[in-house]
Amino acid sequence: MSHSRLRNLLLTCALAVGVCTATVAPASAVTTEVTVSSSLTVVGPFAEPGFAATCTWHTFGEGEQPTWWLAFTDPLCVEYSKRDITLDNGGALTFLLAEPSRIAASLVTCHYYQKDHWSVQSSTGAVPWVAWDGQYWWDKARQRAGIRLANFRINNNPVGIGDAVIALRPGYPDLADALAAYGTAAGESGLTSTLPFNLRCALGG
Repeated sequence: MSHSRLRNLLLTCALAVGVCTATVAPASAVTTEVTVSSSLTVVGPFAEPGFAATCTWHTFGEGEQPTWWLAFTDPLCVEYSKRDITLDNGGALTFLLAEPSRIAASLVTCHYYQKDHWSVQSSTGAVPWVAWDGQYWWDKARQRAGIRLANFRINNNPVGIGDAVIALRPGYPDLADALAAYGTAAGESGLTSTLPFNLRCALGG
């Protein structure tokens, strides 16, 4: 295995560990769920939330902030463009100024689904340092949440569980099959996990 392939595989493993520790899995994924230690955290493949079919999507451009009343929308489904995180044109500053209100809008709702599109680069037109398309959701009433990163690239090199599956498939097909539930394409990683009990959302349904 080449040094670059090994590097990408190591990055993939690091990403997988990071996603597992930072996220939160549907009951439909019973055959591939994993219980982690005494915390009883159940991790499974990424799946769309049950409320996704009822979403009314609110779409925002670069640096655009959501209106205040969206904080009281349930379910809240938003899509953000974050491709212009660039140093030479003020895009990074615009992004940073918009993020607090975007985060604040998500805090109250019990059902949240966010899609976003990231690209971080030194200057306009440069190869991105890091880029990806993300999906993140939580359902506090049902104590589940999920994350999926697609097209994840570092310096234009794909990094994800899917890359590990592709690399392992020739020599370790059983291991590749086990990981494939969490990503099959280059730059893809996704999972769901349990959330702590939330009384307000549980009572609200």
